Parts: sequence; C-alpha cells; structure tokens
Amino acid sequence: MELIIFLIIGAVAGFAAGLFGVGGGTIIVPLLFIVFTQMDYSPDTVMHLALGTSLATIIVTSISSLMAHNKKGGVMWPVFKNLTPGMALGCFFGAGIAGALSGTHLQLIVGTFLLWVAFNMFTGGKKRLATDVSAADTVLPSTSKQLAAGAGIGVASAIFGIGGGSLTVPYLTRYGVVMQKAVGTSAACGLPIAIAGALGFMVFGMKDHVDIPNAIGFVHIYAFLGISIMSFFTAKVGAKVAHQLSPTLLKKCFAVLLMMVSCFFLYKGLF
Repeated sequence: MELIIFLIIGAVAGFAAGLFGVGGGTIIVPLLFIVFTQMDYSPDTVMHLALGTSLATIIVTSISSLMAHNKKGGVMWPVFKNLTPGMALGCFFGAGIAGALSGTHLQLIVGTFLLWVAFNMFTGGKKRLATDVSAADTVLPSTSKQLAAGAGIGVASAIFGIGGGSLTVPYLTRYGVVMQKAVGTSAACGLPIAIAGALGFMVFGMKDHVDIPNAIGFVHIYAFLGISIMSFFTAKVGAKVAHQLSPTLLKKCFAVLLMMVSCFFLYKGLF
C-alpha cells in the first residue's frame, strides 16, 4: 500500500516538474509530510525526512524534465554553467542548516517563502520578455552575480526541499527571460541542486544518528524509489504541455500552485 501511495505522489509530482520546472518539490514535500505523519514517524523528523526525500527524488525528475526541455531548446546552458557551482555548494550546506531547525519552524519558513514567491509571480518581473537565448543573456547579471545568486538559491532549496524552480524561475523572468526558457533552465539547475541536497540530508541525518526505518539519514529509500520511478515518465508529459501553453497562463498557474502549498504549511505550522 505504501508503494502505491508513493507511485501516485510520483505521478503527480513528475507532471508538475515538467510543467512548472520546479522539480516537483512543491508537491512532494507536503504530500510526504502527510504520509510520514500517518506512518507515525517522530514529529521532530517528519519535516526533515520529507525535505531530504524530496530532494533525492528530484534527481531523477530533473533528468527526465531537462531532457524534454532541452529537446525543445528551452535550456540556457551558459546560464546553467554560471548558476550551478553556487547552487551545489549552497544546497549541501543548506541541508545542515535545515537539520538544525525544528519541524514547526521549517513549516512556517516554507509556507511564508512560497507565499512570497507566489505573490511575486503574480505581480513581479520585467514587462519585456526575451524571445531567444541571446536576448535573454544580454539582460542577465554578470557571471559573479549569477554565481552568488546560485548559492542563495541552493541554500534556500535545501531548506525548502525543492529543486530551486520556485526561485530560479522568478529570478530569470525578472531579467526578461521568457517563461518557457526560464522553466527549462530551472529544470536543468534542479539536477545539481538535488544531488548536493540529498547527499547533505543523508550526511547530516546520519551525523545526528537519526533512526528512521528504511532510511539513510533524512532520505526514505522506499519513497525515493516509488516516486522516482513514476515521476520519470510523467515529467516528460508535463514538459510537452508546458510548451503548448502561453507564458502568461503558465506563470499564473505556477503562482496558484505555490499559493495553495504555502497556505497548507502555514496552517500546519500555526495550528
């Protein structure tokens, strides 16, 4: 029964990953939080386990998603190369920061953050959107600033258990990158973030001597396998749909999704 639940979560999360370029974390984390709570795991570790497992599953999801977006020409590889080093380092050490926070604090932090991102997706970003990669490159910050931004996104991604799309997409669209290319590049960036973050949660979880059945540190192995298997296939479907929608509609849908998840975590953290 548990495996079936994890497969269903993977199907939904994979589609969201391809559609929104978020690596599925915004779907996986709240669903895993609910499932792990029902499995009577310690309240002190449930949120951490959901975050670490989410990042582990995003490794597979991101590979599938970035392949689909790359075929559509949606990945800005020069930008990916500038952001990746900071993202990987930031996410690994961000896992240590998340491990030091309580589950309740993480819920409130994640909920507040996603609400802020949703608001900015509705109202923020420059009006002018680039129509090709070269135009997008001309309005982006310098390489050093992109490296620093990547580090910040990496730290936040570990704390929020996401592939960085909730920050990478708004960051790129703010500087005039068309939504489809922002989503595609975000999907590619999700891979180094997920690898570094998953390793971080495993290392810091084992360092804290966390005793959770079928888990390595803060990564649940059965959940990782079930979600990864299904999401690998459904992420491709989501990516195809993304390229059939208008940038404006995709942006609004992305914001609505984040707002719903943020309300869930704020409610759980406060009540």
